[in-house]
Amino acid sequence: MADLGERSGDIALQCSETAGFLGEVNRRIQGDSARLSDLQANMQTLTASQNESVAAAQELSLTAGRAGRIIAEGHDVITLSLGEVAGLVEHVTGLEGHLRQFLQVIEAVGGISDQLGTIARQTRLLGVNAAIEAARGGEATMGFAVVAEEIRRLAEQAAESSASVGSKLGQLDRDARHLIGGVEANIQRGRDVGTHIDQLRLSLAEIASLVTQFGERSSAIVACTDEADAHVAALDQGLALFGRSSTESAGRVDMARDKIETLESLANDMLNTAAQSRLRTRNSHYIALAEDGAAEVAALIEDALARGELSQQALFDRSHRPIAGSEPTQYQTGFTAYADLRVRPLLDRHTAKDATIIGCCLIDMDGYLPTHISARSQPQRIGDPRWNMEHARNRQIFMDAQTRRALDGDDDFYLFTYRQNLGEGRYRALRSVFVPLRFAGRRWGLYEVGYLI
Repeated sequence: MADLGERSGDIALQCSETAGFLGEVNRRIQGDSARLSDLQANMQTLTASQNESVAAAQELSLTAGRAGRIIAEGHDVITLSLGEVAGLVEHVTGLEGHLRQFLQVIEAVGGISDQLGTIARQTRLLGVNAAIEAARGGEATMGFAVVAEEIRRLAEQAAESSASVGSKLGQLDRDARHLIGGVEANIQRGRDVGTHIDQLRLSLAEIASLVTQFGERSSAIVACTDEADAHVAALDQGLALFGRSSTESAGRVDMARDKIETLESLANDMLNTAAQSRLRTRNSHYIALAEDGAAEVAALIEDALARGELSQQALFDRSHRPIAGSEPTQYQTGFTAYADLRVRPLLDRHTAKDATIIGCCLIDMDGYLPTHISARSQPQRIGDPRWNMEHARNRQIFMDAQTRRALDGDDDFYLFTYRQNLGEGRYRALRSVFVPLRFAGRRWGLYEVGYLI
């Protein structure tokens, strides 16, 4: 019977370790599955974006084609228009020669006008001389006097006409020279425009070339996006298949873990049954240590209640109040301070009795540990829950199937193998002796001794 119990204990230990391993595997699979779900959501977003990219690339290709045709048509029209502008500039440039010829004609007409003025002055002088000679001749030359007067008046009219023509020719000369100056300025602008026209022609040719290249690249982009779309669709399908396979694997791992835990429970029952027979095994030493520790704790608490050092209200306080900022969450009850002060030294002392003992602790009916050994009751480190889970286990709540069975049972003690939760999916397989604690005739919880074999 003892040998059977020991073998059952070993089986339970192996089952516990295997269940912990399967639990870790399942946790990782579920984590991978969650990440896969996120990846699938991202793939759906990528697929939608890819579809938009394909549509945009196709539209871009069509737009590039239309732009190429429009620029090709516009290039011919602009080239023709620029040619006409260039011809207009050349025509304006040719006006300079005609205006200068016109100016020369004005200068020639001005010279004739000056000659007419000279002739008029000479004719006026001739008329005056004729009038003088007619006056000397008396009655005989009176007819010449009339002719001389007419010649003088004609000379004055010719002089006035010559002066008027000269004035108008002067104004015409000034206007012509002003016009020539403006034409010369416009000719220079026209020459500059001609240079710009040549540059514009080159720019239009380059734009047409760029649009052609753009159209070719757009077609290449359309082909690439179509190919990428096919790859994205294949990847999305592969992820969906992998997701279903991952879900099935997680389910199978869960089933295997459930069977292992069932086997673990059966092995624990056999281990506990063998221990209850009181046959001598390698566990007997730890059972005796657990019973001695539980008895000492019971005596300590009963004495504190009797002396009024501890009230039953504080001892049986189950209103676990979270401690702000703790991670994992720690709790405070009316019994916590007394347990740290009086019970923890007792736990340290009993833990030191054997090097294989991981620790001794108290567990109330809700799985709450009001205190623990000093090595497991260190102040929490901010932002380091992994460390806190192992070194600040006091004031936390832990509950597993074995602890629940021991809390609900009526035997003098319980011997189980179980997985100690170290946080973040980490476990440690232990063997523990649970001894029920009763204070003032009431069930309070358990005294536990956890050890390695």
